[in-house]
Amino acid sequence: MGLFRNEPQAIRLESQDVELKATKAPWSLWADGFGRLGIRAIQIIVVVTVVAAIIFTIRQLTLVTIPLVIALILACAFAPVMRWMRRRGVPSVLATVITLLAIVLLLSGIGWLIVWAVRNQWDDLYAQAQDGFQALIAWVQTLPFAPSQDQLDEWMTTVTDFVTSAQFGSGALAGVGAVANFVTGFVLLVTILFFFLKDGPQMWEFLLRPFHGEHYLRSRRIGDKTVTVLGSYVRGTATVAFVDAVGILIGLLILQVPLAIPLSVLVFLLAFIPIVGATVAGIIAALVALVANGPVNALLVVGVVVLVNQLEGNFLQPVLMGRSMKLHAFVILVALTVGTVLGGIVGAVLAVPITAAVWGAIQVWDGPALAARWARPKDPIEA
Repeated sequence: MGLFRNEPQAIRLESQDVELKATKAPWSLWADGFGRLGIRAIQIIVVVTVVAAIIFTIRQLTLVTIPLVIALILACAFAPVMRWMRRRGVPSVLATVITLLAIVLLLSGIGWLIVWAVRNQWDDLYAQAQDGFQALIAWVQTLPFAPSQDQLDEWMTTVTDFVTSAQFGSGALAGVGAVANFVTGFVLLVTILFFFLKDGPQMWEFLLRPFHGEHYLRSRRIGDKTVTVLGSYVRGTATVAFVDAVGILIGLLILQVPLAIPLSVLVFLLAFIPIVGATVAGIIAALVALVANGPVNALLVVGVVVLVNQLEGNFLQPVLMGRSMKLHAFVILVALTVGTVLGGIVGAVLAVPITAAVWGAIQVWDGPALAARWARPKDPIEA
């Protein structure tokens, strides 16, 4: 009988527990493993949406964002020059004008060198290329699956019709628009660069006004590290590219390859695209040598390019670039792919320095020499 006397009370307690679990059920669903996974999924979706919106905005405003980023990188590269002149008592405006004129003259000089060299040797290269093309056609016609002369004439007619069509004319007009955008972007680049060189530290300090305490110190560390990484990257890459260009220029002159000077300038420019740039420059130089001087000369050009790249990669680049900015080849390839998809050639050039700057910011996230917790190397015992 005593056992049955407490049965109604037990039933009431059990019903209260069920009601309590029922009232807490919607919240408790987020506390288990699947709930935490759902929260992380929502957070990832929000982050991806924000990043996609930012990328979309940047792509719509490339006429502003690209000159802005290039001006920032150039300002970081020439920051030591500005500091040196200011320590020597040179007024800020005068130091800015001198540095800006040096940058503009340098960029203009590279462009003029390419145009000058191509114009001087273009006729010879065109004649050699035409002879090489005719020889290639003659060789193709000896193959069992070679196209007939009628097919070749039909393809040539198609190309001629396209060149004289309205579609080609609209493409030419688009080219004129691209030139206009380039001029506008260059003027904007020079203007932004002037203010970055003159008032860069003050502008950064203005942006840091909303931050206080540890957040302010972290932002200062990130700013200083970004300037150091971008500046060191550009100066080191430019030095390596110059050495590569000179070495390949000497090899091309010895092998008597046409357009040696513009090809060496192209090597200098493509060196700012790691891994891929050197490969593309070598292929172009080898093709020119193949058309102009034959397959043996082309193989020798490939050997010169490989030799120069090996010397640069194993001896010069580690000294100039340093280990602090060295990124894994996989990271570089991913950054190049993303940059090329988003911004074309300009995106490929800017992808690696931006990635290096982001990694540099992570390296000083928790202190001047203390990386973010998740980016620190793990102790094997603790792991």
